[in-house]
Order: sequence, then structure tokens, then C-alpha cells
Amino acid sequence: MAVQTASFSLKTKGNNDIKDITGQVAEQLVASGLKEGIATVFVPGSTAGITTVENESGLLHDLDDMLNRLVPRNIEYRHDRAWGEGNGFSHVRASLIGASFTVPFSEGRLSVGTWQQIVLVDFDNRPRERKIIVKMIGE
Repeated sequence: MAVQTASFSLKTKGNNDIKDITGQVAEQLVASGLKEGIATVFVPGSTAGITTVENESGLLHDLDDMLNRLVPRNIEYRHDRAWGEGNGFSHVRASLIGASFTVPFSEGRLSVGTWQQIVLVDFDNRPRERKIIVKMIGE
């Protein structure tokens, strides 16, 4: 059994910017040389999340609409009083989605479905550079 850690970075626009990172995660897996195991994809920080969706424009709009209905931007968040950044909503959205996603791999390939992608969603109210950590455990 081996454990390997890799990372990559990308720029985001914030405001529910959704980035398909499946290819970058797959590249890290190939570089690791591992064939069987699991990979956990994690974003440090409290205003972004990692999940899985079908990267299709209609569904991406549906996800954005759902987040805007569940956690609207235009209401008061107590967090905004602490720092004055106006991004309290982004912290709540990130807590709903979660900071990590674990995916099995077999024969050196991610075990995702045909229409399934791993995505980073940046909820913050400004552009950011996000670091993604991929922790792989396997053989």
C-alpha cells in the first residue's frame, strides 16, 4: 500500500464558478503510477467546494439556481459583521457542498461514470487562485 500526495492550482472567477477538474485529477493519478485504490480531492479554504456533476450547461445553471435559492446573497449573514467582506453566503454554500470528494480508481483510471465529472465550485464573491490537493492511497 502506498500513499501519494499531489496538487495543482487554477484561477477562478468566484460567484459559483464551476471548473471541471477531472482531467487534472486523472493526470495526477497517472503520474503517481498507482493502479488500484482511492483518491481524495480536497480544496483548502472555506469558500469553495468539490463535488461531482454532469458538466452540461443546463445542469450547471440548475446548480447555480439551486444554490442561489437555498443560500441567497442578498440577506444578512452574521459572518459579514466579523470581517466586512460580504461573503458570508459563500461560507454557507461551501459547507453544504463540502471541501472534498473521494473517488475509487482501478487499472490506473478514475472510476467515474460516463457523464460524471469532478468539479471545483468557487462560491466566493471575488476571483481567487485555488490549490487542489489530491491524496491517493493504493497500490
